[in-house]
Amino acid sequence: MKLVRTVVTDKPLGAVFDYLSDFSTTSDWDPGTISTERLRGDGTVGTSYLNTSKFLGRTTRLTYVVEEFIDRRLIRLRGENKTVVAVDTMTFRVAPSGTEVTYTAQFSFKGLSRLVAPLLRPALNRLGDEAAARMTATLDRL
Repeated sequence: MKLVRTVVTDKPLGAVFDYLSDFSTTSDWDPGTISTERLRGDGTVGTSYLNTSKFLGRTTRLTYVVEEFIDRRLIRLRGENKTVVAVDTMTFRVAPSGTEVTYTAQFSFKGLSRLVAPLLRPALNRLGDEAAARMTATLDRL
């Protein structure tokens, strides 16, 4: 299951990248996130985060690791727990009015969760829309 959202802000690319590439900021803009704590690393490849989120009334924790980091262009993280693998990718580019961020979240469900995964699409779409709106509002305040 894959979600893709693009947001545009009038803020400069450097400020936007620096803010979003610190994944501990997710509690500011991701409506499902309760908290994200950096466990180790400097934000580049190998950095790990512990994310605690709430989705459809259930609290879950995923450990994310930065798998790819291209300064001012891309960050890709892979999160995993017993029921899901999540790959979150943010790409950044200069836009005529500031900065464009494309956020892609890909979910691969494991075990019995795979059976109910198709039923989650509407809720995940709503979450993606809310996250895009909150990300835009948060970036506009930088």
